[in-house]
Amino acid sequence: MKMKCPVCEKGTLKKGKIKEMMFGVYLGEFPAEICTKCNESFTDEKTTRAIEEAAKKKGIWGLGKKTKITKTGNSLAVRIPKEIANFLRLEEGKEAYIHPDKDKLIIESVG
Repeated sequence: MKMKCPVCEKGTLKKGKIKEMMFGVYLGEFPAEICTKCNESFTDEKTTRAIEEAAKKKGIWGLGKKTKITKTGNSLAVRIPKEIANFLRLEEGKEAYIHPDKDKLIIESVG
C-alpha cells in the first residue's frame, strides 16, 4: 500500500535520494521517501542521525543562533555570535553587504 503524503495529502511517497544542504554546505546524498506531488522529503531516524553526523563533521551543526536586536544611535544593531562570524570569516572593520530577502536579513562577507 502506498503511503499518502502527510504535507500535501495529494501525492504518494516513493523511495529516492535527496541532496542535503545546511547553511549552504553540501552534506551528501541520503535515502528518503519523496512525495510524487509536492517533492517534500522524509527521512527515517537512522538517516536523520547520519545527516546530523555529517553536519557535525563539517563543523556546522548548531550554527543557527538567536540574537537580540539592540539600538545604536538612530540605527539598530545585530550581534553576530562568534561561531557564525568565524564561519563567515567576518572580522571587526571588514566590510559586509547587508540586504533584505523577503522576511530575512542577509549579511554577506565582502572580499
